[in-house]
Amino acid sequence: MTEFGIVMEASPGYTARLAREIEALGFDLLLCPDTQNLSPDPYSQLSLAAQTTTRLRLGTGVTNPVTRDVAVTASALATLQAESVGRAICGIGRGDSSTAHIGIRNGTTAQLRTYVQRLQAYGRGETVDRDGTASKLRWFDSVEVAPVPIDIACTGPQTIAMAVDVGDRVSFAVGSAPERIEWAMGVALARLAVTGRPRSSLRIGAYVNLVCDPDEQRAIELGRMISGMVAHFAGMKDAPLEHLPPQLKGIAAQMQTGYDMKQHARESGAHLKGVPDDFVEWFSICGPPAKCRARLQELVRFGLDHVYQLGGSPVAHPHGPRQAAMVEQARLFATEVMPHFR
Repeated sequence: MTEFGIVMEASPGYTARLAREIEALGFDLLLCPDTQNLSPDPYSQLSLAAQTTTRLRLGTGVTNPVTRDVAVTASALATLQAESVGRAICGIGRGDSSTAHIGIRNGTTAQLRTYVQRLQAYGRGETVDRDGTASKLRWFDSVEVAPVPIDIACTGPQTIAMAVDVGDRVSFAVGSAPERIEWAMGVALARLAVTGRPRSSLRIGAYVNLVCDPDEQRAIELGRMISGMVAHFAGMKDAPLEHLPPQLKGIAAQMQTGYDMKQHARESGAHLKGVPDDFVEWFSICGPPAKCRARLQELVRFGLDHVYQLGGSPVAHPHGPRQAAMVEQARLFATEVMPHFR
């Protein structure tokens, strides 16, 4: 059965209530970005959400290997795991807005691999060698905490291969075009064949740009920002572009130099003028329920175990009402599309 998650920024006074609504809608996971300059702290808000939910899995979507020391992240995740009675999950990627807004570079694939392996070791209660210092989460001696699954978000071929090597879960961030999901799954399966790791030992899924709305043009407008943002992931600074399909290569190259990071995850970014309707239509799933079901079925047939919805909100600000409107916008998807895949 396909798992369904939703990505929503944490927001004080809203997260716990909205988490309860998200669970009632039938979602399996709630993921909150760890991007300190753009949204509130996810860990404290997710711990509050643990008190208003009973089934919903809760985690980051995504954190990174740069802005928090690995021991700090390991302790925060373990705390959430204990508070939620085993429902925590760690979505992690190389870092983007979280690093850009404090003027530092995002992590490399090698850096992310090391971070994930140390995170897993801390989570198992092991001692980690930190440049000669024996480091361990000592509070584990009195609190029993199960390891938190590590879900690696990946866009390029090197990061996909690394994620398949060390992740508990792998989530592609390559857009919602069938050929992009097929390509990413091909890279993952090829790596499994090389290493001999069984396909059944990890879950593979994707962050899917999807806006379900009876008005197709309205859905496209709501999906434009997320389409530009995910295209930017493919065209991050110094990222190779030669493997990209023609529809994406030009936009990705444009994003490498023209992406307005100050307007990241906002509809007011000047870079969105270069994201035409036909690109949004190809790169995202935008439209009425029947269209969303058919387009999503194309992706799931490639073997996706989980889908994380990157949706749109009709409310630009303030922050809390924006998240509430995004969850309300997702209601049609949850009631008319998700049950088809159960």
